[in-house]
Amino acid sequence: MKKSIALVFAVSLLSLFGGKAMAQEKYFTASTPAPMSLDNEGFIRRWTVLEPISKPNHSNTPFVDSYLHEVFAKEYFKGQMTCLPKDGDKVKAIAEIVEMPADFRRMQDPSQIKRTFKNETLKWHKIDSKTYNLKLMRFGEYQTKRLYGVIYWVVTVINCDQDMENVRLSVGSNSASKWWINGNETLILSGDRRMVADDCMSERINLKKGENIIRGAIINGPGMTDFCVRFADENGKAITSGINIK
Repeated sequence: MKKSIALVFAVSLLSLFGGKAMAQEKYFTASTPAPMSLDNEGFIRRWTVLEPISKPNHSNTPFVDSYLHEVFAKEYFKGQMTCLPKDGDKVKAIAEIVEMPADFRRMQDPSQIKRTFKNETLKWHKIDSKTYNLKLMRFGEYQTKRLYGVIYWVVTVINCDQDMENVRLSVGSNSASKWWINGNETLILSGDRRMVADDCMSERINLKKGENIIRGAIINGPGMTDFCVRFADENGKAITSGINIK
């Protein structure tokens, strides 16, 4: 009898963790050391992603430009705008925790919401997406079980074969996001939005020959979270060659 119970328990654990790994590999895998090309449509599929930072928002409607500028200007972890993280690197990040009263649906005074802040150790993961859009909600589900009310920070380094002038950064995200190239603010997507390829394009910018750093922050309250990024030429046509991802 004891052996039967032990066997059932072992099978259950194998199913749980094996199923988790198989499900994870459906959406992304760990990056390889070799450079990665753009996909056939020009999308960047390799990113280094920080485990989600808790930033509770019970709706996506507050994500106007002013709110996003304020939220993304805060320093959640050291080197937020300068680090080039490696897979497995860890940071101490400031997480916001909200305690809602039991009758919060009838609550009229926002001061009743108790907000606290604490340091959490979060890890960077370098991954290759199996789809053109990186499904952050699936990533969060497998890493921390934190699905909603989050901020994701993502970084990737691209190598350009030559100087590329008058290109445009093209992004879709769910929900709002902000993007920087080589430290310069390049594009912001505000509001409660679904992820749509080429939802917003930046003004014309220049990429230099060699390494260029793309950094993004994606915020979401309830619902799915994902994003996609590629470059377009000055006429809006997707760039599919001349760039690889480190």
